[in-house]
Amino acid sequence: MTPTSTAGLPIREYVLVALVTAALTFLLTGLVRRFATKIGAIATPRARDVHVIPIPRMGGLAMYLGVVGGMAMAHQLPVLRRAFEYSLDPLGVVIGGGAIVLIGALDDRFELDAWTKLAGQVMCAGILVIFGVQWNSFWVPWGGVDGVVGSVVQLDKNQGGLLAVLLVVVMVNAMNFVDGLDGLAGGLGFIAAAATCAFSLGLLASSGGDVGSYPPALIAATLAGACLGFLPHNFQPAKIFMGDSGSMMIGLMLAAASTSASGKINYITFSPSDILALLSPLFVVAAVLFLPLLDLLLAVIRRTRRGESPFAADKMHLHHRLLEIGHSQRRAVLLIYLWAALLAFGAVSVTLFDNTAVFWIVGVGLLLAVLISGVPRLKRQRNGTSS
Repeated sequence: MTPTSTAGLPIREYVLVALVTAALTFLLTGLVRRFATKIGAIATPRARDVHVIPIPRMGGLAMYLGVVGGMAMAHQLPVLRRAFEYSLDPLGVVIGGGAIVLIGALDDRFELDAWTKLAGQVMCAGILVIFGVQWNSFWVPWGGVDGVVGSVVQLDKNQGGLLAVLLVVVMVNAMNFVDGLDGLAGGLGFIAAAATCAFSLGLLASSGGDVGSYPPALIAATLAGACLGFLPHNFQPAKIFMGDSGSMMIGLMLAAASTSASGKINYITFSPSDILALLSPLFVVAAVLFLPLLDLLLAVIRRTRRGESPFAADKMHLHHRLLEIGHSQRRAVLLIYLWAALLAFGAVSVTLFDNTAVFWIVGVGLLLAVLISGVPRLKRQRNGTSS
């Protein structure tokens, strides 16, 4: 993709929708906190937890209500109404998101078993597929002929639906696994959604106003607003947790935004370089979720090697390791924010600006992040040597 002008883009409309969503979420979170306390949806400290006092959860309910309010606001704006007139993706997200928030809220109150939650996640992913949030074709980096890099795989409805379901389940569980420190899941959700929205706006500009770019940008904008509005209540020290109702909703909406942006494009008509740019929503979300996905993979390997269930809980996640190194809760969360932002917006910058300088900037940023992450351990080693 080539650099594009932002003239004529509905940036102000998307920012307005995100801010309305954030304001609604912020205001409703206090009410949801009282509701969660009244019905007993309380997170009691366990051995693997880092909080030491009981804290209400179910904050995902306030986030979802904020998203619904933002979607309703967008429907009243003449420009953003196109997202609803030419696609059922936003409606699918509202219904599928509502279902997964309900399942998460039940888990926040009654602690459902892992297999019940997995079945619910698959069901909610199926709702998205019913509303058309699925893949029609996909580019793979092999099988090219006549010097062309890669090939395009055409998917039927069953294959495209299965791919969408798999993506939803992976992202939902990755966000659920990473939700272990105050403000961590909400911040990562905001970063991923903001980067996805930025890419969708760039694609909207480069395509001359293609209506297919409106739904993913709207889904991402409302999710970014919901996460932003919830963070003041959730950043350390947290007054309320988002719970599974929030973390699973974030994963579902990120998967929906990525699929809506990249899943319905006819890749045959594009060159390999353009195809890589068109798949960027996946790369952006993968960049943000690289750490939680890696954490998820290592957790599954670690637990199965011990003969335990892959869903068994422990205290060896990435955020736990940062605390062991010597970082405070806030510093550990901000460090993971830094890693995620560098990877996500670095991916967006490469696809939108096609500038090799971006690689150097991101590389230097990642090197600094590595050094900052290891500072407490280096200090301890130096103090131990000097003594």
